[in-house]
Parts: sequence; structure tokens; C-alpha cells
Amino acid sequence: MANTSGNTSGDKRKSQEELPGAMDVLRGARAQLAELTGMEAESVSSFERAENGWVLRIEVLELARVPDTMSLLASYEVELDRHGELTGYRRLRRYERGRADRNP
Repeated sequence: MANTSGNTSGDKRKSQEELPGAMDVLRGARAQLAELTGMEAESVSSFERAENGWVLRIEVLELARVPDTMSLLASYEVELDRHGELTGYRRLRRYERGRADRNP
């Protein structure tokens, strides 16, 4: 017998809260950080799901210099809720583009 109640699994998914996918979260985080800081994100160096949302580490160009290897970059930790809305950020470190981290 066919299901006539209209309550199929597809309907259940639509009625549940739709959350953004990983790529949407990543793009949104970059855009929100740029809007708040006035600086464009260069790359995302880490990205993970947290208990209540997402945590990303985003590399940002803070000061352009010539030559480019002397430009100052900063690494920001960005926290987002499960909907992809930025809830906080902080700068973790600043560094010259041409300098590699020291090995421990």
C-alpha cells in the first residue's frame, strides 16, 4: 500500500533545519573575517568541525611589502556556529611571508 500521509523521508529532511556544507562554511568564514578586519584572507590552513560549530585557521595579508617575501601575514583562529555565522576570532601570530616556522 502506498504512503498517503505525505510524511516521506524527503519531507522530514526538508522540515529539519538545513545546515551549510563545509565549502559554504569556508567561503562564508573568509568573507566575514574580511568584512570585520578589512583584510582579505589568503588561505585557510586548518578547518574542523567543533562541538558547537566550526573552527578555522585563516592566513591574512596584514601588510604588503616589496619584495613580497617581506610582506607580513597573520594567522587568525575563527570560530563559527553550526550555521556558519562568525562568533569570534583572534590573531594567533604574525610572520613574514618568506619565513618558515622553526622545527621544535
